[in-house]
Amino acid sequence: MFIFILKRLLMGACVAITVSIAAFLLLNLSADPAAMIAGEDADRQTIEELRAQYQLDRPLYIRYGVWIGGVVQGDFGNSYYWKKPVLDLFIERAPVTLTLGFSALFIAIVVGLILGVLAALKPNGWLDRFALSFGTAAQAVPNFWLGLMFIIFFGVMFPIFPVSGDTTWKHFVMPSIVLGMSSVPQILRLTRAGMIDVLASDYIRTARAKGFRSPDILLKHALRNALLPVVSVIAIQFGYKFAGSVITESVFALNGIGRLAYQSILGADIPTVQMLVFLFAIIFILMTILGEILNAWLDPRIRVE
Repeated sequence: MFIFILKRLLMGACVAITVSIAAFLLLNLSADPAAMIAGEDADRQTIEELRAQYQLDRPLYIRYGVWIGGVVQGDFGNSYYWKKPVLDLFIERAPVTLTLGFSALFIAIVVGLILGVLAALKPNGWLDRFALSFGTAAQAVPNFWLGLMFIIFFGVMFPIFPVSGDTTWKHFVMPSIVLGMSSVPQILRLTRAGMIDVLASDYIRTARAKGFRSPDILLKHALRNALLPVVSVIAIQFGYKFAGSVITESVFALNGIGRLAYQSILGADIPTVQMLVFLFAIIFILMTILGEILNAWLDPRIRVE
């Protein structure tokens, strides 16, 4: 198990280094950072002064070395737009996004597992068709459109929940549902497929022949074994929720990391965007590794490579 974990961590480190290089090059080669800081009406002299002030006149590989060296020490640089350390901005906004991400993932797991199990009980029945149709609709509907519909119906026409802000739990109800719906189809389909295979296996038929109750067979035997592929998806989906909250937070005006990314892009704040891209990648990599470790722990055959 130790060798398995070590291999995954080394692979993750290689991916993280590749992402850091790609993010740095794309952001610094796509435009002139000094000109973006100075603004559209700045003259050439002002741009050159800013380039020297922020050390943007140095070679690109030296700037990358300075940046990645600071990252290793926990220093992601200072924001051009907010004029403060970008790591402080991340720490300030992280609680909102974490609350939203965990809430959305909880909703996705509950809805996906329930619909997946119900669909597997009678394949091609009306419950199965309803669950698959619901999953298809959840995957097809864009988050921003669903968020706007929620605001119109549950915030304006029937003012049940507030439409913006993040001060109370009510502010997270609509955005959590909107963000969670995009993960329901994957969990639903994997649960359904796994349950159908497990329920058709010999040991389930044997358990039924011995007189085990149906709820015990479903929960203690079938669902437990059917969840193996779902574990990885759930871990990866949390990475998606953390990094994919940009649209949802912007629609509902939540002051989280997703909205910070949106504001930083609009404000041409390269250090902040750089940091967010890198940290989003790290979170996604760690969640993927965690999912693989959990799968290996649940099924020792995965460790054999």
